Amino acid sequence: MTDAPRKSLAPTRIATFAAIGAATGAAHIGNNFTTYLVGGLIDRYDFTPVQMGAWSMAETLAYAAAMFLVAPRAQAMSARTLAIVATVLVVAAQAASAGFALYLPLLAGRVATGFGFGLMNSAVNLAAGRTDHPARAISAGIAVQTLLFAAVNIGLPMVGASHGVAGMFTALAGLSAALGLGTLLLPSGRAPAPVCSAESPLRAPLGADGWRVLAAMALFAFGSLAIWPFMERAAHAIGLPATTFGRYQSLATLLSALGNLALVAVVARLPRVMPLALALGACGVACALLTTVTDPRFFGAALILYNVSWFITYPLLLGLAYSTDATGRLAVMTTGTWLLFQSFGSLGAGFIAQGFGGYQPIGPLGLVACIFAAAAAWPLARRFDRARISAAPLLKTG
Repeated sequence: MTDAPRKSLAPTRIATFAAIGAATGAAHIGNNFTTYLVGGLIDRYDFTPVQMGAWSMAETLAYAAAMFLVAPRAQAMSARTLAIVATVLVVAAQAASAGFALYLPLLAGRVATGFGFGLMNSAVNLAAGRTDHPARAISAGIAVQTLLFAAVNIGLPMVGASHGVAGMFTALAGLSAALGLGTLLLPSGRAPAPVCSAESPLRAPLGADGWRVLAAMALFAFGSLAIWPFMERAAHAIGLPATTFGRYQSLATLLSALGNLALVAVVARLPRVMPLALALGACGVACALLTTVTDPRFFGAALILYNVSWFITYPLLLGLAYSTDATGRLAVMTTGTWLLFQSFGSLGAGFIAQGFGGYQPIGPLGLVACIFAAAAAWPLARRFDRARISAAPLLKTG
């Protein structure tokens, strides 16, 4: 009697994980490939670091705005519908940006693109939150995403070399369209409606635990992603061309995929405190190295450490959000907080780069922020670990 349901559910689970992977990839095209667009726009139109920091900030602010718009309505929304709307918006905005040569139209295009990415990432969080283990679903999605992006990191700089920044915008529009088709496999239903009362989870305040999760994500995103829009420029500053940087980034994303596949296999059995602290510490160290080393080989090693640790930290932090609030509202707000504080980091990094004439101070600031993020998350993660240990004997006897 128990075997039949398992067999019938397995294909559904695989399809859902594949769709979450497509949606995760579609939602993170901006985060992963804006750095190439920034480099291409600086080379083509001679924009300043501050202009490009504001350009990146516009995308991530719009991304965050979309997620905060969805968060209070998460319970009643369909992941598939959000993904379809997001795909149409992103494809249109990316394709239009390929024809722009002035800063303000490019800025407007980035706002539209960012809003679409935010809708898509909301779809990811909603779909993952309706599985039996959200952190595992997020990790599976990241594994699919990073395997795909390993190839894109090699191909996109080649497109830029032969067709310029307009070619990169067009290629990214095509990638968004293809991934959008994969999101059609996302579940179309809505979560069961919560009990309507003054204590409804959707109306209740976040509480200290919720704010602790948001603080940890804010510090992590602000510190670790400030350098991200300028990563290719930092590599360029030590003599790495965009194509070589793309190969390093491709290897880094492949290894990130392996890291997330391993996380999928063990995350349900892992404690929370030490893996999260180690991942945050490794990411902070990698940030510091990325803007202070001058040897391209050390830069490549730091880039690999950065990617692997970042893509492990993110689902672990989201796991805290899902454990704190099962409705999915806090998870959507946590991802929105990531984008909001990445926005501040991008603009701040632009001012630092322009004011200091280089990117060196940005990475060490990221290390400090990651240490504070670990301190913010530590008490909550430790409490979940203690609750799990105390519940283990009951589960065995039950």
